[in-house]
Amino acid sequence: QVQLGESGGGLVQAGGSLRLSCVASGPNFNTYAMGWFRQAPGKEREFVAAISRSADMTQYSDSVKGRFATSRDNDKNTVFLQMNSLKPEDTAVYYCAADRRYLPNGLGPQPEYWGQGTQVTVSS
Repeated sequence: QVQLGESGGGLVQAGGSLRLSCVASGPNFNTYAMGWFRQAPGKEREFVAAISRSADMTQYSDSVKGRFATSRDNDKNTVFLQMNSLKPEDTAVYYCAADRRYLPNGLGPQPEYWGQGTQVTVSS
């Protein structure tokens, strides 16, 4: 079992950048594919980005493609989400997720594990 903890959220002006981190506790982090999701007030949780176990594959939603980038450091049990050119519509609680079976990209089953989330607020 793995526990996930996100950090790095905050308040930023439109056009700014933030870097989110998600640290996993527990063994065998490199056996988990990782994903990022977000949920804005009054909306359903949506897929943002995903990265494979060895980081040889990444996927992004159309709304963040070209602005966000995810990466991971398996030696530090950490996955990152670099967010650039932020827009007010990126405001949401951001969650990381882990799954041993599938790439957590919103198309398959719900990921096995979720973090508690970190708030990102983009002001106009």
